[in-house]
Amino acid sequence: MRVLITGGTGLLGRALAERLCRAGYEVIALSRRPEPARLPPGVQGARWDGRTPEGWGHLVEGAIAIINLAGESVGQRWTEATKRRIRESRLNAGRAVVEAIAAARVKPHVVLQASAVGYYGARGEERLTEEDPPGNDFLARLAVDWEASTQPVEAMGVRRVILRTGIVLAKDGGALPRLLLPFRFFLGGPLGNGRQGWSWIHRDDWVEAARFLMENPEARGPYNLTAPQPVSNAELCRILGKVMGRPSWLPVPAFALRLLFGEGADFLLTGQFVLPRRLLEAGFTFRYPDPESALRAILRPTAS
Repeated sequence: MRVLITGGTGLLGRALAERLCRAGYEVIALSRRPEPARLPPGVQGARWDGRTPEGWGHLVEGAIAIINLAGESVGQRWTEATKRRIRESRLNAGRAVVEAIAAARVKPHVVLQASAVGYYGARGEERLTEEDPPGNDFLARLAVDWEASTQPVEAMGVRRVILRTGIVLAKDGGALPRLLLPFRFFLGGPLGNGRQGWSWIHRDDWVEAARFLMENPEARGPYNLTAPQPVSNAELCRILGKVMGRPSWLPVPAFALRLLFGEGADFLLTGQFVLPRRLLEAGFTFRYPDPESALRAILRPTAS
């Protein structure tokens, strides 16, 4: 019942580790900083350098799953050096997972490989499913290579699931706290023209979906981990203003975002409308299928 999670102290890794631990799994979070204070109760930590399986590779022996979430955040100003670090952190983690599994006599049952809806590139108003091809911008090429980084485990007989994650809504990290700040000062509004698609998911639904796919022996290949009702950024901001009782009419100019994030502003100003077709077909039920229910669940206690 052992599960290893790379990136196990991040926004998603910590929440997933806590949920799996409560479900009775032995959970080991691999992190550069696995201090007990950063781990949920009952979750063990193991240190790694993000590049090799040294120090933790033996834990793969007999584990049932490895969940590979490791990678430097894209939510920062992009320079050529930053983009190189973002890319290398993901590919190095994937190679380490493959190396550890290759050395294990008893292989894990499944690898869950992180990816992102940026795989599809900027696609306007087109509705996208797992069958659609990748885009050709930096984030799309990154996602393609990120997904491929653990593909060799399939030849070792290990089931592999790819988690193409949308914008995760949580009050303690990710994109939402950045959106909230101007709303608290009655200055909220869409980013740029607001027409870009924001394919989102409540963090609780992401955690349950990841567990669902880990435990489902029929699950293989890519799955979009997004809620079934993607919206434009302007619509999400309108609903956010409604939930908070704040106006949502003041846009953040695209040039201001580009001053702050450089090329990384594309992450905020472009997007896609992605549907979780395969997840729904597999029988998964979302607790928060629409943005208003998700935002109310997250913000209602503090929105006044």
